[in-house]
Amino acid sequence: MTSFKQVIDRSDSHSIKWDFMDKVYKIEDASDILPMWVADMDFAAPQAVIDALLERIKHPIFGYSYMDEGSKTAVQNWLLERHGWQTQNEWMLFHHGVVPAIASVIESFTQKGDLILITPPVYQLFFSIPQKQGRQVVESSLIEEKGQYRIDFVSFEKQLKQGVKLFILCNPHNPGGMVWPKETLQEIIRLCTKYDTLILSDEIHSDLVFPKHKHIPLATLAREEVDRIITCVAPSKTFNLAGIQAAVIIATDSKKREKLKENALAHGQMELSSFAAVALTAAYEDGGAWLDELLKVLSSNLDYAIEKLTKAVPGLKIEKPQATYLLWIDYRGTGYSENEIMDLLLNKGKLALEPGSKYGETGSGFLRMNVACPRSTLEDGVLRFITALA
Repeated sequence: MTSFKQVIDRSDSHSIKWDFMDKVYKIEDASDILPMWVADMDFAAPQAVIDALLERIKHPIFGYSYMDEGSKTAVQNWLLERHGWQTQNEWMLFHHGVVPAIASVIESFTQKGDLILITPPVYQLFFSIPQKQGRQVVESSLIEEKGQYRIDFVSFEKQLKQGVKLFILCNPHNPGGMVWPKETLQEIIRLCTKYDTLILSDEIHSDLVFPKHKHIPLATLAREEVDRIITCVAPSKTFNLAGIQAAVIIATDSKKREKLKENALAHGQMELSSFAAVALTAAYEDGGAWLDELLKVLSSNLDYAIEKLTKAVPGLKIEKPQATYLLWIDYRGTGYSENEIMDLLLNKGKLALEPGSKYGETGSGFLRMNVACPRSTLEDGVLRFITALA
């Protein structure tokens, strides 16, 4: 079993989070900076995944590989057990990550100039991927209420009326950490059906939901409308396997699956690597107990960080997220501008966080902080935060 207390040195491991800060934050030497920005964890992957990879490496040939039905069955069983979603193996397509999967969906089902709807503040690549593909991004900003967000369905429908071709949903929400309630998801389906809008549901954080909350896969609420929903899931956030580069696209409509296959072939995308296949299958088959322990650690870390930061820094407001290991910190009450607080955190506190404006204009006044790390690392990060603003 993984020790969630063990501090693992990730320097010089080609880690974007640890080894790429100098370029991201434009500093000469980042060796004394503690990174709590990128959304991957400083915990070892499940031992079952490591063991499966080591066993595969014993075979000395690493030729072309393919995904068999066993991998799909592992995903199918996981979704049923964890989320009550009865899927079929034929609905699944494997891809090299949720981000390239999103790009593939956009390219397959929209044209240049088409409108794509998002609800900021939201994951920054929801802005950039469509724009780089020549699509127009239209926004329906979320309404903030008591540290949480809800969809403004008046604005949402107004945007759909313009002829939006695709809506990208973040479910659960990043960076806000909300688990969308059933009524919200049902209204999304109703309105997108009314205006003939395709829905892409990014559910990469769906396994990182805390007790008292329940993730609802969007497709489970649809009946005849289910064919307009395409879902993306992955083991990357759940099991800390982002570098493995594996994701699953789930589409009930066979014609949509064929278009996605054609798009993959057009870009020369082959099957997943042999290592990705092994890791994905092992994670979904044998990672359940590891995840249960992880969620306890993450919940405790969130509680610790919220208590310490809000007590020590006047003007901070932080609500515990319902999902994800990401704190969405409201610093508007401190009086600092974004440039000021980022400068203090980085140069005085030696702490790297993400500015909220990265997630859209409505993210201004917030910071995103990753607490998926051993408690000793978190204590260091919290102390650096407090010291920076002292």
